[in-house]
Amino acid sequence: MRTFRISIIGFGAVGQGVARTILSKQEYLDKQGINLQVVGISDSKGCEINEKGIDIEAALLRKKQKGSVALGAGIGLDIIRDVEHDIVVEVTPTNINNGEPGLSNMRAAFGSGKHVITSNKGPLALHFGELKELAEDTGLFFRYEATVGGAVPIFNLVHEALAGNTVLGIEGILNGTCNYILTRMSDERMPYDLVLKEAQELGIAETDPTYDVEGIDSAIKLVIIANSVFSQAATYEDVDVTGINKITPEALELANKNDYVVKLVCEARDGKLTVAPRLIPKRHPLAVGGTLNVASILTDLAGRITISGKGAGSIETASSILSDILYIVRNSKS
Repeated sequence: MRTFRISIIGFGAVGQGVARTILSKQEYLDKQGINLQVVGISDSKGCEINEKGIDIEAALLRKKQKGSVALGAGIGLDIIRDVEHDIVVEVTPTNINNGEPGLSNMRAAFGSGKHVITSNKGPLALHFGELKELAEDTGLFFRYEATVGGAVPIFNLVHEALAGNTVLGIEGILNGTCNYILTRMSDERMPYDLVLKEAQELGIAETDPTYDVEGIDSAIKLVIIANSVFSQAATYEDVDVTGINKITPEALELANKNDYVVKLVCEARDGKLTVAPRLIPKRHPLAVGGTLNVASILTDLAGRITISGKGAGSIETASSILSDILYIVRNSKS
C-alpha cells in the first residue's frame, strides 16, 4: 500500500467535493493499493492539522454545522510550509486581480517540495509560465485539469491521450451559466433579464453575474488553454471578448428559423484568442444545451476530437482533481 499525504487548501464547495470523493472512492483506492491520507485542511477561518490523518467525515460535519473546519488558528500557508506531506490540493476561490491567496500557496508548495493540483484559475491566468517553470525546476508535478471545463478532461486529453499530435486549434463552450441562459432564451423565447433572474434563483448564475455574462470567465479559461496547449504567454488583455448580455430573443428566434443556435464560443487558433457569440448549426458538435461544456480540438494526426460534459459542480470538479491526484501517485518516484 502506497501512502500519499495530502492537504486541501480551501474548503468551500470544491474542497468539500474533494473530501467526499476521497471518502466515496475508498474501496477503489484500496484495490489500487493507494492510501490517500488528508493531513491538513484549511478554510478562511482556520485549519485542522493531523499528521496521522484527519477524520474526513468529522471535518465535513463540522464545516456543515459550524461553517468552518477550523480546530485551531492558522492559514493554508502554515499547512503547506510546516506539515510534512506530498500533494497540495489548492482550491481557494479564484482571484483574477492578483491571484491571491492561491498564487502564494502554489509558490510555497513548490518551494517546500510539494506537488500542486488546483482548480484555481487566477494564478494560472496571471502567472502560468512562472508556476510551470517552478514545478519543472523542482522536479514536481503541476496539475490543473479542474481549472477549465469542470469534469471535461481537456488537458489530460491534449497532453496525454493526444501526445504526438500538433494541436492546430481549439474551440468550445466553457461557461455553463451563459450556455444555460442562451438555451433557455432560445427554447422558451424568454428575454435575457428574466432568464438571468431564473438562473440566479437556481444557483446557476452568481448574484453578480458580470464575470460570466460578459465573457470574462470564458476568456480567463481560454488564456489557460492558450498557455498550456500552445505555450503562449497570453493574458486576459490578449483576448477579444464579447459577452451575451445584448442578445435578444428576436435574434435567437431568427437563428432558430434558419436551423442555427447562438452560443458563446471560445476559440484559440493561429495565435488569436476570441470569445464571442456565434451562430452554430443545430447539428454541430458545439450545439450543446443547458449547463454543458464542450471542447473541440483540431489536430494534425487525429483530426477533430470533441468532448462534452458537466463544466461545474463540486463533485464534477473533484472528479478532475482526483484524476490529477492519481496521475501523480502513479507517476511519482517517491
